[in-house]
Amino acid sequence: MGCSKNRVDSEHLMRVLQERGYELVPETTALESGRVDEVIINTCGFIQDAKEESIQAILEAVEAKKQGLVQKVSVFGCLSQRYRAELPAEIPEVDEWRGVLTFDTLGRVLTTPSHYAYLKISEGCDRSCSYCAIPLIRGPHVSVPMDHLVEEARLLAAQGVRELIVIAQDTTYYGLDLYGKRCLAELLERLSAIDGIEWIRIHYSYPAGFPEDVLDVMASNPKICPYIDIPLQHSADRVLAMMRRGVDGRQTRALVEKMRRRVPGVVLRTTLIVGHPGEGEAEFRDLLDFVRECRFERLGAFTYSEEEGTYDALHYPDEVPQEVKQERYDRLMELQSGISLAYNQSRIGSRVRVLVDSVDSSSPEDPVLVARSQTESPEVDGEILIGGTVMPGSDRASDLVGRFVDVTITGANEYDLIAEKDD
Repeated sequence: MGCSKNRVDSEHLMRVLQERGYELVPETTALESGRVDEVIINTCGFIQDAKEESIQAILEAVEAKKQGLVQKVSVFGCLSQRYRAELPAEIPEVDEWRGVLTFDTLGRVLTTPSHYAYLKISEGCDRSCSYCAIPLIRGPHVSVPMDHLVEEARLLAAQGVRELIVIAQDTTYYGLDLYGKRCLAELLERLSAIDGIEWIRIHYSYPAGFPEDVLDVMASNPKICPYIDIPLQHSADRVLAMMRRGVDGRQTRALVEKMRRRVPGVVLRTTLIVGHPGEGEAEFRDLLDFVRECRFERLGAFTYSEEEGTYDALHYPDEVPQEVKQERYDRLMELQSGISLAYNQSRIGSRVRVLVDSVDSSSPEDPVLVARSQTESPEVDGEILIGGTVMPGSDRASDLVGRFVDVTITGANEYDLIAEKDD
């Protein structure tokens, strides 16, 4: 359940289970067969919606156990770490509750398509953002040694992985605990030297103290995608101060401008929170102006949700009414919709290199390749849809999955692009 960091934990656990003699069985097939020894659920406990989704998955597994389809139910991950004192009493049918698990093993069972993988470079977080429960759940920042990451990346490349998506709660903090300095740029250079790795993408950067040498590497190394996922959360000074983000609005705007200047053509993905304590109409208008100025190519937003145990919950009342939060969210996303559409339309006529993720065969006579360029990340961004790919004497569409092809963009909507494969 939850984020891509959780996915990596699950992939490592699956390899450990295989090494101990377990057979991994697809969930739907397993439950239909009624021969499951154990269901293991890796939960998310970050925000309310994610917690509810995890609880629902646990209850479904418990129900399968009551029906005799499952012998044992085990739960680990963020939700069980955060509520390990309460959950056993509330759901006693679960056989084993464990918290967050970490693994030293290099091997993994990929749950992504075989041509891309997430590489988690650190655990936990040393930041003190007022709204965030991650440090309470995952603990302080701990970097994975660089040699370990390079070896893991080599193994992934040997399995056919062509794109690495570097992830952490805060990638910019990487190395400070082990090496006494920020080492993300050095890590990117070492990863890019691995044969077989063609693209490297960075997710989840933090604005305060952003290491500018990363921008130099991104601008000069063609393997480093010109793509930065940097959740900025807000732009108004008052809200940023109450969020304890370590930057103000001027510094935030200056960082965005610097990224645009230092890495021509960089695509920025950000996340914003509306309705945080301290956000009045003036602060929200500042946020709208910020989005108009910066014109983020990708943007997601959340309405503020108070999380127990956080600084917010202890110090600030959740004062913005839910209907106001939703109305602000709708206004923000309507603004971003136009920006996203304009950006996608500006790409019509351009030629780009794409990595093919899958085939949409809903129309067998005209299958569509589902692909991405360096400026689209899997699962969170739009896609590039390529039609007309099956011609007499040409590759079958399925043969192109996991391969790079050159295309010309011919159409666009708010989310996706339409393209034709170049001859």
